[in-house]
Amino acid sequence: MKKKFTISFFVLMLCGGVLVSTLIAQTTQSSEELLKLAQDNTAFFDTDFSGRYTVVQDKPGEGKSLTEAIMYRRDKTNQWTILVTGPANEKGKGYLQSAGSIWFYDPSDKRFTFTSAKDKFQNTNANNSDFAPQYYYRDYSIESAERVKLGNYNCVLFDLVAKVESVDYPRLKLWVTENDGLVRKKEDYSLSGQLLRSTAVPSYQVVEYAGKKYSVPVSMLIMDNLRGKRIGGKIQYERTQISISNVSFSKVDDIVYTKPYLEMMGD
Repeated sequence: MKKKFTISFFVLMLCGGVLVSTLIAQTTQSSEELLKLAQDNTAFFDTDFSGRYTVVQDKPGEGKSLTEAIMYRRDKTNQWTILVTGPANEKGKGYLQSAGSIWFYDPSDKRFTFTSAKDKFQNTNANNSDFAPQYYYRDYSIESAERVKLGNYNCVLFDLVAKVESVDYPRLKLWVTENDGLVRKKEDYSLSGQLLRSTAVPSYQVVEYAGKKYSVPVSMLIMDNLRGKRIGGKIQYERTQISISNVSFSKVDDIVYTKPYLEMMGD
């Protein structure tokens, strides 16, 4: 009797171990699938994209500044163009990513200068890379994933560690809604774990084109945890609000993704 009990207990424990292993594998797989969906939602590989961007930079103690621009993207060929349309003293400046390089064009001296994905856009808290697809699944490993509440949203909170050196930040925390795979909040960290930036995406607009639905942020709020000023005994950090409107997924002329286009628009 004792022997039968021991064998039964062993079989139960073995089956339990298999069940736990299966649950862990399923959880890991579902987390990876959700992270990949979050990545895919930031890219539009089957169509061009264009939209009007309003960028408001808030520097504590210095006031706010406004930049208006038109963004064009062709993600399948890794090309994008940003044409600055305002204010008047900035109008005609532009950015171009093509053939793996990013160029900045200044019409005042009619010159292109090399810049990078990590550089700041128009001296704001936004990086040039913030306007392009985000490769969370490709470039990062999942260190942990847990279900959490973010306001009214049911999210999975990912703790991500970079697999490659070419990323802007070696560590990320990412809040992704479970039902649609949309990023609602992101925190950028240094390798030592210092918080560098926080980005909130409170809402998305759904745009239908050619029978497909695409989700585009209505706005994004970026807070730079390294750039701030003490006012009234309290640190206030710089913030950048990016609003996106007039979204279109119609094809854009090839010339838009070239240097001659920026030169022509800067005249």
